[in-house]
Amino acid sequence: MTLKNIFPILEWLFNYKKEWLKGDVSAGLTVGIMLIPQGIAYAMIAGLPPIYGLYTAMIPQLVYAIFGTSRQLAVGPVAMDSLIVASGVAALAQIGTDHFIEFAILLALMMGVLQVLFGIFKLGFLVNFLSKPVISGFTSAASLIIGLNQLKHLLGIDIHRNNKLQNLIVEAFQHVREINWITFAIGAGSIILLILIKKYFKRIPAALIVVILGIVVVKLFHLDQLGVKIVGEIPEGLPSFRIPHFDKKILTDLLPIAFTLSFIAFLEAISVAKAIEIKHTEYKVIPNKELIAIGMGNIIGSFFQTYPATGGFSRTAVNDQSGAKTQLAAIISSFVVALTLLFLTPVFYYLPKAVLAAIIMVAVFGLLDFSVPKQLLRYSKRDLIILNVTLLITAVIGIKEGILTGIVLSLGMLIYKSAKPHIAILGKVPGTHFYRNRKRFKDVKIDDRILIIRFDAQLHFANTTYFKDKIQEFATFKGDQLKLVIIDGESLNNLDSSAVYALNEVLDYFREKNIEVAFTGLKGPVRDIMNKSGFMKKVGDDHFFMSIQEAIDCYEAMCINDPKEKKYQKYIKQTN
Repeated sequence: MTLKNIFPILEWLFNYKKEWLKGDVSAGLTVGIMLIPQGIAYAMIAGLPPIYGLYTAMIPQLVYAIFGTSRQLAVGPVAMDSLIVASGVAALAQIGTDHFIEFAILLALMMGVLQVLFGIFKLGFLVNFLSKPVISGFTSAASLIIGLNQLKHLLGIDIHRNNKLQNLIVEAFQHVREINWITFAIGAGSIILLILIKKYFKRIPAALIVVILGIVVVKLFHLDQLGVKIVGEIPEGLPSFRIPHFDKKILTDLLPIAFTLSFIAFLEAISVAKAIEIKHTEYKVIPNKELIAIGMGNIIGSFFQTYPATGGFSRTAVNDQSGAKTQLAAIISSFVVALTLLFLTPVFYYLPKAVLAAIIMVAVFGLLDFSVPKQLLRYSKRDLIILNVTLLITAVIGIKEGILTGIVLSLGMLIYKSAKPHIAILGKVPGTHFYRNRKRFKDVKIDDRILIIRFDAQLHFANTTYFKDKIQEFATFKGDQLKLVIIDGESLNNLDSSAVYALNEVLDYFREKNIEVAFTGLKGPVRDIMNKSGFMKKVGDDHFFMSIQEAIDCYEAMCINDPKEKKYQKYIKQTN
């Protein structure tokens, strides 16, 4: 293994082109400026003091620049992971306490270790168990929870943090008369301004503009004395090295959350990294290396007091649009955050929490997924059910429960589809040698003496009973006229031992009824298994054909019905 495989930064660092510098500097400054209000806002979602959001905005992306394979991915705190941190750690410690902060930092370390192990053992494929409907339902529910949790800061009312949608709505209505209208005006105005800037002035850092305006307005008119909640003092200075606090019981309690976060965070990062990669041909994103890179960012970051981080959708898009060519942009972004920590944290003293709430609400509104449900309504009602159940469970019961329910439902649906795959009766398309599904091609010709079956799946232990039952059902429908069953194997790509036993049973069943069984279009691996198991010998070499038409022509020539007279060999000589 070369150094370039371990440290992908060497791929571009020693081949750096002068013309890339302008784009990297521009993107680095833009994303760095964008990260400051985001870091503070997302720390608020996670239930952590603002400073930890800035730490998380700085260290992980610096580490990712060394180990990552995407040259545009912007790593740092994100809304959804911050919500999972808050909900998971809140079960073990009260939000805002020292223990809560310790556990959130320890969670980053655990998450990072798991991601690195997954990457080393090439287990990135496990993320595929989070299907698109599950992700869509979970993301939309998480967005609603994050957004409604900000009503406290947007309206200036006392609503307890909660991860259950119904509790948030009920409590908000109970305190509706306590709204601080100045706070609400700041929050609503910030939302409108954010939307307008993002729509008409896309290159301007909208979040930074509303942050500056919010600070100026509050300080100028002393609105903090009129009930407007502000961020207050943020400690100055870079994060110090500190070993996370270890406790066996806490490690055990945090493990389920760490597993959940490791998958969700990787899925977020790899999705956006792959989407951006399409626009660039000079590099390739390698999923297992991405796991290691994000994991290393969280591991090293945890020793500098960061909480779980991953690639952000909006930041990465801005990074790419601003002209980032390499991870130098990420390094520059880290330095922008570092300078803020060193010199600019006092500036944010008068930052109203309503502005941060507005930034969060606008950001998470983009996570609400309306397109996938609309598409699923047209072509996959089952997946739409999975999406809606995941959304409801996540929103009403809990985040972990929602994800787990979605995964179980997806796997259950996969098992169901695998146990009862599509099976078709084929007929001949007039004037051709093609055989197609009689349900889709109404004019196909069906010979009452012949049953042609196509099983559109791998034949294995979970679906052999279904396979046998359907063939016998179709044969019974044909009645006494049936003389030949042809099993088209074009869609079969593998057989297990249960499948071989099932095929033997099917063969014995039809032979007892004096009905011949032939096979067509079998793939090499399937033929190998049939041959090694002795099934091919039992059936007879003269009952295997390259195409359905060849099998039918042979049947018409009587070579299948009477192989003892070697008519099959005569037929082969004639056709050749």
